[in-house]
Amino acid sequence: MSSQDVTSSAVESTDNGTYKHATRPVCIVTGGSLGIGHAVCKLFSENGYQVINLDIRDFEHALPNTTWKPCDVSVVSNVEAAIAEVLITYKRIDALVCNAGMHVSATIEDTDEALLDKVLNLNVKGAYAAIKSCLPTMKDQRNGAIVVMGSDQSFVGKRNSFAYGLTKSALASIAKTTALDYASFNIRANAVCPGTIETPLFHNAIDNYVSRSGADKNEVVAEEAAAQPIGRLGQPEDVAELTYFLCSDKASFITGSLYAVDGGYTAQ
Repeated sequence: MSSQDVTSSAVESTDNGTYKHATRPVCIVTGGSLGIGHAVCKLFSENGYQVINLDIRDFEHALPNTTWKPCDVSVVSNVEAAIAEVLITYKRIDALVCNAGMHVSATIEDTDEALLDKVLNLNVKGAYAAIKSCLPTMKDQRNGAIVVMGSDQSFVGKRNSFAYGLTKSALASIAKTTALDYASFNIRANAVCPGTIETPLFHNAIDNYVSRSGADKNEVVAEEAAAQPIGRLGQPEDVAELTYFLCSDKASFITGSLYAVDGGYTAQ
C-alpha cells in the first residue's frame, strides 16, 4: 500500500461510538527520540505513516502521527511487550526500523564483560527482539519492510571500537539472513550503514575524546568533516531519506543489501 494514498488516523471513531482500525500504515522505530531515529520518525510521519517510537526517553517536541512508547530496548521482554501493545491498538506493522544503539570507544582489553553485555544487549539483542516480535504479523500480512541501522563499521574495522564494531557487523548479518529466511513472505530486510553523522551520539563521543585528550572540540569536529571524501559531516536526514526509500514500494526488489551513507569514507 502506498502511504501517499492514506489520510486517515490510525484509530478513528465511527458514528455509533465504536472504533475501527484504519488503514494508515504503521512503522515502529526503536531509539527514535534523538538524532537519526528522530529524523526517521519525522520523515515517516510526514509521509502518511503512524509511527511508534520505542525509547527510554520521550521526544523533546511532539511529532504528528507519532506515539512515544516508553521501552528499554536492551531488555528483550520489554520490546516484546511494547510491540504486543502496538498490535492490540493498530493490528498491523508495515515497517520496522531498528535504530536504537550505543557507541563505545575501547579496545578488547579495555572492554570488560559487563560493558560488552551492555552494548550487545542494546545494539544486537534489541534488534533481535524487535524483528522477532514483528515477523509473525508481517508473515500474516505477507508484506513488511525491515531496516537495521548498521554503520560504516559493518564494512570496515576501526581502532578502539571492538564492541561497537562487533555489533554493527552482527546487524549486517541479521539483515542478510532475515532477508533470505523471509523473502517468500514478501518481507524485505536491509541495513543502512551510516558513517560520521552529526548526532547527539557523535557529539558525546567527541566530548569524551576531548575530555581525555585536552584537544579543542572545534578542531576535532573540523578534522572529522575533512576526513570524509565529500568534505562534510553527514546529517540525520541523509540517513532517514534512504531508510524511508528502502521501506517504500519503490524498493520492492531490494532485500538483503547493505547501504553505506558515509560520504565516500568506505570507498577509500
